[in-house]
Amino acid sequence: MAIVIVVLAAGCVAAFQNNLTQSLIYLVCGVVIAYLGWRDDVHSLSPRVRFAVQGLVALVSVLGMGYFKSVTIPLFGQLQLGVVGFIITILWIVGLTNAYNFMDGIDGIAGGVALSAALGWMFLAANTDQHFVYWIALAIAAGSLGFLFHNWSPAKIFMGDAGSTFLGYTFAVLPLLSADEGGDALMLGTLLMWTFIMDAGVTFIRRALKRENVFAAHRTHVYQRLVIGGYKHAQVSALYILLTLLAAALAYAWSWGQPYAPPLIIIGLPLLWLLLSRYTAKIGRR
Repeated sequence: MAIVIVVLAAGCVAAFQNNLTQSLIYLVCGVVIAYLGWRDDVHSLSPRVRFAVQGLVALVSVLGMGYFKSVTIPLFGQLQLGVVGFIITILWIVGLTNAYNFMDGIDGIAGGVALSAALGWMFLAANTDQHFVYWIALAIAAGSLGFLFHNWSPAKIFMGDAGSTFLGYTFAVLPLLSADEGGDALMLGTLLMWTFIMDAGVTFIRRALKRENVFAAHRTHVYQRLVIGGYKHAQVSALYILLTLLAAALAYAWSWGQPYAPPLIIIGLPLLWLLLSRYTAKIGRR
């Protein structure tokens, strides 16, 4: 809850430097998501209740902040989404909110990735004068850094659903809050969350194809298999932090039009993840 309070406090101060309506919608919806997560920590809510409230929050967010009408894919150019972007944006918000929660499974990983991604957003926002996004990112970085002093392995405290779902929701709507400025917000937001999106997304699809209960507890994420394979929490979390910082550097380079960035984003990062997945499968068999 400390991370939530720090970020919301910074948002209240910075709201007057941004579109006030959008800022207030983010702050109110952030409170709802954090409260829902806190109730789930204390009383274990059913998936139906969680998804219903999260879906409503996503709908309000889209109605108040807008939706992704296009996405620019490096090497391929701009893809117009049209009205379909409305549905994609809602799924993006609900999906990333839960993906972040799913990935909060070992000491330091959720806080470390939050710190790394927030630093990426700070650099991007500073270069486009997005004051509200900058202060939200700064508050996430500061709160996550303070949290990591207590959550790094061996952890003394844990984030819980209250913190992880709030961070997931915040990282999902930061592209919407910055979409009126230059650059492609959806692609940048995806890059900064790429490790969690790949791990949670691929695992979700794989389990769904096997007709498993995708909401049941499991240990098949890449980070979980690395721990099972003998790596320490600190080593795995450090790996995810470094991969997030790598994506942040590529996002920054792409936003400045560096020619080497697009092929590294579209080819390099997926290839890197494929190699990591194959390695975890290998140590799993061993």
